[in-house]
Amino acid sequence: MTGAAPFFAAESGAPPGAGAVWRRTPDGVRLRIGVLARGTRGTVLCFPGRTEYLEKYGPTARDLEAAGYSMVAIDWRGQGLADRLLPDAALGHVGRFSDYQADVAALTAHAAEAGLPRPWFLLAHSMGGAIGLEALEAGLAVRAAVFTAPMWHVTIPPLARPAARIIPPLAERLGLWRRALPGMSRHAYILQADPADNLLTGDAGTFRWFRSHLRNHPELALAAPTLRWFSEAMRACDRLNRAPLPDLPARVFLGSRERIVSTQSIRAQVARWPGAELVELAEGRHEVLMEAPPLRGQVIAGMIALFDAHCGI
Repeated sequence: MTGAAPFFAAESGAPPGAGAVWRRTPDGVRLRIGVLARGTRGTVLCFPGRTEYLEKYGPTARDLEAAGYSMVAIDWRGQGLADRLLPDAALGHVGRFSDYQADVAALTAHAAEAGLPRPWFLLAHSMGGAIGLEALEAGLAVRAAVFTAPMWHVTIPPLARPAARIIPPLAERLGLWRRALPGMSRHAYILQADPADNLLTGDAGTFRWFRSHLRNHPELALAAPTLRWFSEAMRACDRLNRAPLPDLPARVFLGSRERIVSTQSIRAQVARWPGAELVELAEGRHEVLMEAPPLRGQVIAGMIALFDAHCGI
């Protein structure tokens, strides 16, 4: 099923002509997919992170279009304007982490049906980095990949690691898998954190821009993950850290002030991936594509340079 979906263009910073459609997966979940940039040199498949939504990637789409690339992005199941999976829509949930691959299939089918130009490339952030690596393992046909702060494991304080392994399976046995992960808020982080001191970006203006999206469109907001989501994410990351890595060029951007995903796992994955390069950004936080202009400019330039080197034009 497809049909026009809402896209808050004026607040997104996306280039003119950006828009979105609904698309339903074989398991019945309605997703929102957006073609946010139009170019002729190739197409970037954008895999956002947990809690994110299409409008956050408007400025990235603008830069890619200026460089000659199309871009298509997605609201994953359970977030953005895609179907929420629980009666409590504030909680981030997934039945199985592998379910996201049905969303990937919907995205690539839409890109093909829309006639978006090849070659295709991958841009994956945070949770999208785990989904993206699974998709590459399954044969996603892209020429090169860029990852920003990929969730190849979550950051867990050493003293909490035993509990992090024990609590989710116990919650499953007790039927508590729909509960919020203990210690996490039921309110969206962006609506609570200090713009001048947050985990996402050092650019307070960009953080306020995030906040304006959620205040103007509260249906975009997402808060804590469920115990099931956390258990599935941990299991997926454990497997990805043992699995063979794809034979394609990749560039991984990591901020020096990253506190959300495991920097140790990122470095370990890059070290065993012959085609991958790690680019570390001094003072960068989690959202390196949405940092202050000097840092953000490094990421945009590095991403476009990689795609240019492999676009075959």
